[in-house]
Amino acid sequence: MEINSALLNKYNIQVPRYTSYPTVPVWKEGIDMDRWKDSLRSQFNKFNKEAGISLYLHLPFCESMCTFCGCNKKITTNHSVEEEYLTVILKEWSLYRALMDEAPVIREIHLGGGTPTYFSPENLKRLINTILESSIIHPEHEFGFEGHPNNTTKEHLETLYSLGFRRVSFGVQDNNIEVQTVINRIQPFERVQHTTETAREIGYKSVNFDLIYGLPLQNRDRMEKTILENIALRPDRVAFYSYAHVPWTSRGQRLFDENDLPTNEEKIELYRLGKQLFTESGYYDIGMDHFALPEDDLYIAWKEGWLHRNFMGYTTQRTAILLGLGVSSISDTGNAFAQNDKILLDYYKAINNNELAVNKGFFLSEEDIDFKKYILDIACQGKTKFNPNHLPLLEEFTFPELKKLEEDNFVTWDKESLEVTPLGRHFIRNVCRAFDLHLLRNIDNGEKPIFSRAI
Repeated sequence: MEINSALLNKYNIQVPRYTSYPTVPVWKEGIDMDRWKDSLRSQFNKFNKEAGISLYLHLPFCESMCTFCGCNKKITTNHSVEEEYLTVILKEWSLYRALMDEAPVIREIHLGGGTPTYFSPENLKRLINTILESSIIHPEHEFGFEGHPNNTTKEHLETLYSLGFRRVSFGVQDNNIEVQTVINRIQPFERVQHTTETAREIGYKSVNFDLIYGLPLQNRDRMEKTILENIALRPDRVAFYSYAHVPWTSRGQRLFDENDLPTNEEKIELYRLGKQLFTESGYYDIGMDHFALPEDDLYIAWKEGWLHRNFMGYTTQRTAILLGLGVSSISDTGNAFAQNDKILLDYYKAINNNELAVNKGFFLSEEDIDFKKYILDIACQGKTKFNPNHLPLLEEFTFPELKKLEEDNFVTWDKESLEVTPLGRHFIRNVCRAFDLHLLRNIDNGEKPIFSRAI
């Protein structure tokens, strides 16, 4: 579908990615720890046996800094840090296990970073085996990890495969050497190809590539070459992310010249080019930057209406509890969010004192839970039904926004339901925004530098 440039410019505003609702800037420092533990216990007892739980393990170390990266990471070439970190993260797991009255049913594990493959295969095996030895593995489990093509070895892939991992995501970003140089991520395409082929030979059923548009020194020709080269490897999924320029929170992004960034118009052109090339090559636009081949579980989940979204992005596993372990990790019990200390030494100190490292969070009201469902419905299924009890709130905050979106043919709606149009699916974040009561209640005349732009 041809997307009007005027619409792209109009809706290229600061807007959350809605991996949570309410979004992180709304959360409060200094969480009530007893209340957080009670939320975890009650939700665990309610949902563990039937649905299982998801685990996100944050492994923060990298050997070098990619200047575009906004993740929580620790740069060091000293691999002796692995031992201490694993000891502490496993101690954190034991603190959470003490809150569980029965063996957890593990439905999903995701290793994120940082660079999870910074850790040796032996240490990753120790980490996963220790967690699983006192747990039950759900028969429909999905385990995945993020791998750096430069340091993901055959032994990494074989070890994690033997532990039940079947999905891997490789951070490719861009193939052009000048772009790679300015973002400090030199990564020959041959490494991407070799690691991808090795993963498939071992038996991984889903390989994802992360590509980024809007990086310094990118242009149309370079972007087209990068995309076509990577499509030739037929990754099962592609996350085509907009570069989020947030130098006020990511100091590494101050290391390159902002004049090298594409203009808004140039970035929009890169976005349009990517969508065109992916769809022409047989990938389906799942929404919010994600594309998948029709054989992949992500597409099947989207098509059949059971796609889910959480802090790990889109997922095929729907669990009521996401437990985050490690520095800066985020947990979600369905009615509460909690985030660990972002500073590594503070995280160590809390856990070594036999205390959870949570220092920020949010307890959802009934209103929050209901409007979170609207946002998830739209992000994952492209439609939702309204609760009549919410009409006063919807009429005050949401319906005026929907009228604007309807004028641009993004949605069709009435007082009972909403459906996103094929055009509107390219602007899912903007549609979700119409249900963000925390944001709509606090709109002022000027945009504050909190969120990245939609495109």
